[in-house]
Amino acid sequence: MHVPVMLGECLEYLAIRPDGIYLDATAGLGGHTGAIAERLSSMSGGFVIANDRDAESLELARQNVSQWAGRVRFHHGKFSELATALASAGVEQTDGLLADLGVSRYQLTEPGRGFSLMADGPLDMRQDRGQTLAADEIVNFTPEKELADLIYRLGEERRSRRISRAIVRARPIHSTQRLSSVIEAAVPRTSKLHPATQTFQALRMAVNDEQGELDQLLAVAPDLVKQGGRIVILSFMSLEDRKVKQSFQTLARAGRAQILTKHVIRPSSEETRNNPASRSAKLRALEMR
Repeated sequence: MHVPVMLGECLEYLAIRPDGIYLDATAGLGGHTGAIAERLSSMSGGFVIANDRDAESLELARQNVSQWAGRVRFHHGKFSELATALASAGVEQTDGLLADLGVSRYQLTEPGRGFSLMADGPLDMRQDRGQTLAADEIVNFTPEKELADLIYRLGEERRSRRISRAIVRARPIHSTQRLSSVIEAAVPRTSKLHPATQTFQALRMAVNDEQGELDQLLAVAPDLVKQGGRIVILSFMSLEDRKVKQSFQTLARAGRAQILTKHVIRPSSEETRNNPASRSAKLRALEMR
């Protein structure tokens, strides 16, 4: 079951108005989208734009928020295409923007998508299956040193050289379970975390250019939100949170925004107990001036 992370906190910082127009830049399965739509009044023209680069997740979101269909506009696209999402809805700016940078629950639990190391599937990991680059190509054709650097930089994996060497020696590798077992044989388990976790993270981020797309989001978001509107971003990795923090600080120093979260907001202990996927979440919010 999909449980939207830090839902109460996201709604609080968005400060939703019944007649407002909002953008959920990462609709996923529609958890946050539906909660925003529920608080809007279609009588006054309020609606939420549900955007996602994963067409399959977006279709599931459409089904999950069907009761609020009149208050939701759907758009399939990347962060770099958010201006097009607004234009297709007939607006230039919104009253608030929400982005949950976590991986979709559907992507993680559907073996055919190739994101999970717990179920066997093809080495895919594409959030948008319309793109050509998949994890299989990176795993089997990237030079050893370049692959090690990628795993270290995006996965923050200290054992990247040993892992890269093992992958190159085991080529060709075409399934998630095969890759997982190669990595597990190469490096010992030192915690509850599976030894392949950070490598899978790095591959997913590389396949989908997640760092580049986050840069695009942070660049365009201020122009997509009205004066007095809010930007709320949920991140799950230090690499992402660092970028969000620095971007927000730059906007504040330039007098373009006021930071609403002096310190990063984390999920409550109750939420992490009920939804372990939320344990690494960090929320930052600002208001445009």
